Amino acid sequence: MQLDLGQKIRELRRRDGRTQEALAEAIGVTSQAVSRWEANGGYPDMEMIPSIANYFGITIDELFGYHNDRESKIDTIINKIESFGIQSRGDDEWVDECLAILREGLAEFPKNERLLITLAETLSEAGWRRHKEWLYYDDEGFIQHNYDIHKGNGYWTESIKLCEYLVSNAADNSTVTKAIQILVLLYRNVGENEKAIAYAQKMPELKNCRELLLAAASDGKEEAKYIGDFLLKTARQFAQQLVYGLITNKHHFESDMPIEKIKGAISLFYLICDDGNMGQYHGDLIELYLYLSRVQWERGYHDDAFVSLDESLKHAKALEAIRDGKEHTLTAPLVSFVKYETSLSEKIAKDLPIDWPMWCNPDYSQVAKEIKADPRWDEWVAKTQE
Repeated sequence: MQLDLGQKIRELRRRDGRTQEALAEAIGVTSQAVSRWEANGGYPDMEMIPSIANYFGITIDELFGYHNDRESKIDTIINKIESFGIQSRGDDEWVDECLAILREGLAEFPKNERLLITLAETLSEAGWRRHKEWLYYDDEGFIQHNYDIHKGNGYWTESIKLCEYLVSNAADNSTVTKAIQILVLLYRNVGENEKAIAYAQKMPELKNCRELLLAAASDGKEEAKYIGDFLLKTARQFAQQLVYGLITNKHHFESDMPIEKIKGAISLFYLICDDGNMGQYHGDLIELYLYLSRVQWERGYHDDAFVSLDESLKHAKALEAIRDGKEHTLTAPLVSFVKYETSLSEKIAKDLPIDWPMWCNPDYSQVAKEIKADPRWDEWVAKTQE
């Protein structure tokens, strides 16, 4: 401990451009004492340790060199949670084990921001899986959340408390941002819309978002890369909000309007990636084509519905082909400098029949009964399992 502590004090002093005399005066000892510590001829009295750590603006753990070990342990815990692939799974079997791992981690590292926000995110997701989102359409056809049921969702209640704490106390801005994102959705779900809106208003306007500012801060090929990245991310958010806009009112589905809107969202990706290489955004096309098939069937365009199902399968196969754990670069002119990394995963296509129709509103039970009775459904399912 003597050796490490003396070296650490010397490193910190030199880092900050401080003299031995300045440190000695600040903590009330002689400069000779500081010199002895750094030369491994002794070490500070334990009651001086907090003052030394405070002088350099670090924790006592960091002063003793425990910081890296602590962060390594926290990394291991978070990596373990990520290994469950929560976002890509449709079950809730991971809930208890993930929560137990995080609570055990927080018992060892109380109030650690990274563990707290990971727990809040996991609790939020657990609430969706275990209790689901209860929706209904009001007399005017607009979608509403069942606040009474949602208020009894214990996972969401705990997640809200954690996020409130993090918004007020977290030092890391990205943690605060994640906490606000969770709070906006959960407060909406439990009927506290004013709080949800108040938190949403804390976030920057679209014109001040990170992706746009990165493009504004760059030039040359780097600017082209950031613009391409912005275009694709914007297309993703636009497509999702367009679908949400459709399902907010069930009367939208009394005409062919949703079909044209969803096709428009799909065409936006092809406008940007005009060579058909969507990279990781093939996943967005999978979702849009699955939902399009549901709407087309309901409106009587049964042949078109199966064309859309085949398109979803095509994009699933394309996405599988690039899930090799390597870095890839998009090839269309507008995005030719956009790079992305992929992870290794099981087949994506085989889950398409389970994922269909992706968005569940309005009620699709009758559509499911009809389309699955068509012989072409079983043929399509067979192709997804090849």
